[in-house]
Amino acid sequence: QVHLVESGGGLVQPGGSLRLSCQTSGFTFSTFWMDWYRQLPGKGDEWIARISSGASMASYADSVKGRFTISRDNTNNILYLQMNNLQPEDTAVYYCSCGEDCRGQGTQVTVSS
Repeated sequence: QVHLVESGGGLVQPGGSLRLSCQTSGFTFSTFWMDWYRQLPGKGDEWIARISSGASMASYADSVKGRFTISRDNTNNILYLQMNNLQPEDTAVYYCSCGEDCRGQGTQVTVSS
């Protein structure tokens, strides 16, 4: 059974940093391209970043480019999202995905002074 469990969210001041993790199991993680999304308050889902199966390629939404970095550990089946210079507009529930109908429950990130 596929499981994706995000962690690392919390409350941070503007300009701060957080590192999100997504522990996966139940599928061959090293062969999947992986994504991070976020659900903004009162809005739909926003795609944030994607990383190739071997981590050689990564792409980002314009809204986070230069501030967020996606990475992965294929030995331990973990996906990461390093978030720097966080701003109030980054407040959202962040979740990882391995494709359609494959996502975790999410972790809340709140950026506020």
